[in-house]
Amino acid sequence: MHIRPAAALTGALLGMSALFLLPTTAAGAAGQQQHHHTVTVAHRGTSAYAPENTLAAVDAADELGIDWVENDVQRTRDGELVIMHDTTLDRTTDVEQLFPDRAPWKISDFTLDEIEKLDAGSWFSPEFAGEGVPTLDEYMDRVSDNHQKLLMELKAPELYPGIERQALRELRREGWLDGKHRKRLVIQSFNATSMRTVHGLRSDVITGYLGTPAVGDLPQYAEFADQINPSYRTIDAGYVAAVHAVRGAHGRPMEVFTWTVNDGPSAVAVARMGVDGIITNKPDVVRDALDDIG
Repeated sequence: MHIRPAAALTGALLGMSALFLLPTTAAGAAGQQQHHHTVTVAHRGTSAYAPENTLAAVDAADELGIDWVENDVQRTRDGELVIMHDTTLDRTTDVEQLFPDRAPWKISDFTLDEIEKLDAGSWFSPEFAGEGVPTLDEYMDRVSDNHQKLLMELKAPELYPGIERQALRELRREGWLDGKHRKRLVIQSFNATSMRTVHGLRSDVITGYLGTPAVGDLPQYAEFADQINPSYRTIDAGYVAAVHAVRGAHGRPMEVFTWTVNDGPSAVAVARMGVDGIITNKPDVVRDALDDIG
């Protein structure tokens, strides 16, 4: 089977990333009183209140009582996996000050030791000065300590050959591929080929495709994905119903986790479309809006 080239393109420079296939009752519990069992996912951690993709953002989500966090995984020059959304370091760290002659400051051009010297918090607020760029191992340890669940995006995997196998290896080492933890993990990407690779390596892992494929193409994605995770601006109730009508890679109706919804009225609107999850920079705002509609 071949996915149309337009659908397989990755959107590596787009921002983001969706969730799981649990029974409805479990989904409702995870969503903490969400309307119609719509789960709230903290985008890049609670990125409206703490610097994105840092341990501080994970902790901020935990303090708000948010179970699910989303992050982005990339690879350094010396082969280490780190948590960062952009493929370059300049927006969210002080790399230009520390390494002024290294433009365009691609993550893949820096070693882990160099990246660990960077301040990934001051750009957001002086309160977070000195916050570092976490490795995947450090991030998983914090998520585990907080008893949270993870929606993990492989960011621009076409830049990092073999990152699927490497990420799965690290997740296995951290205990996240055992029976208990697998239900707390979703791996997603804008790159359909990457998600097919993940499914081929570990067919027991829940996977999601980031984007809004044509309804007619959904059965092709269902061969390797459990979720279709689109921008909320690209969907309506009919599209959500069409996704739900297709059984995914694990034989259950495919889910829809939509992004990035940051205000109450929009959250209510997409919840009423029937989405299974909402990814947001302001998870408290979304959660409270959904609670208010019962």
